[in-house]
Amino acid sequence: MNKAYLPSLIFGTSCLGNLYHIMDEKTKQELVDECLAKGHRPVVFDSAGKYGAGLALESLGQCLKNARIAPDEVVISNKLGWLRTALITPEPLFEPGVWKGLTHDAVQAISYDGIMDCYHQGNELLGDYTARMVSVHDPDEYLSAASDDSDERRRYDDILDAYRALFDLKRKGQVSSVGIGAKNWQTIKHISQDVALDWVMIANSMTVHSHPQDLLIFMQELEAKGIPIINSAVFNGGFLTGSDFYNYTLMTPEANMELYTWREKFYKQCQNFSIAPAVASVAFARKIPGVEAIAMSTTKPKNVSTNIDMTNAVLPITFWQALISEGLINPNLKQFLIN
Repeated sequence: MNKAYLPSLIFGTSCLGNLYHIMDEKTKQELVDECLAKGHRPVVFDSAGKYGAGLALESLGQCLKNARIAPDEVVISNKLGWLRTALITPEPLFEPGVWKGLTHDAVQAISYDGIMDCYHQGNELLGDYTARMVSVHDPDEYLSAASDDSDERRRYDDILDAYRALFDLKRKGQVSSVGIGAKNWQTIKHISQDVALDWVMIANSMTVHSHPQDLLIFMQELEAKGIPIINSAVFNGGFLTGSDFYNYTLMTPEANMELYTWREKFYKQCQNFSIAPAVASVAFARKIPGVEAIAMSTTKPKNVSTNIDMTNAVLPITFWQALISEGLINPNLKQFLIN
């Protein structure tokens, strides 16, 4: 196993693929420039062929080239599993309504040959740059789409074949590390029993609001094995910072009273200690055993410095004690938060 190089903050690039709205080329360049100027070298960017049907990879490569950045000054992580295809319908079919202003569509390709095609296409889109960190994109969603148990077993074999391809690339020295990223941490645990992963990205799962004991135990096991963890989507899809979407599902106070009550109490404690909810969320996510990096995205260049500062924030012990006393945090985490 090669331990992946991980700075405290990894820069997400979904916005470069026009997630939810079209981002103009000038803003994309300013955003990448800020990451390069403020991030720890080599700067790590996390991208995927699914982001805008490859547009994020294409834009990232062009912005890096415009900034005259040498390939060894950046590390690019490409989550593989989606191939760019021609757009033959008025709107892309692969994720309707999510990506804006696209000129291509995408199809899922999780198999040995499919992942190889995704890897090579991704590098073509990046231009002068190549992805050195690679993974299979959202294997949990691929498995959940199974029609029955037999189909699920077939899909799991597809995932194992995809990882066989990635480790062939690693043996040839074409990539430096092979990892996994998923929203369902149980899928990560399952795959980790069959695949010797170099790193793990957990999304939406270990946050100041949601931190199941079983996941904590699994993360401790990963730490004991020397497998670094990237904690991403630490705001539960934006809910912890004020959105009505929790893990990308729309919530309402009427139907989800318990969730809104928790947030109100959390905000009150943050206010008592003059701590922004976003800062508290990131600080919590960094405290969990095995977490070596936080992955965050922003659409605003001015927020890059803010995100970096959040990953380095040290909060008072009394704040964590207050959250535990209010029943907002599992007391089993006390040993990690108060030290």
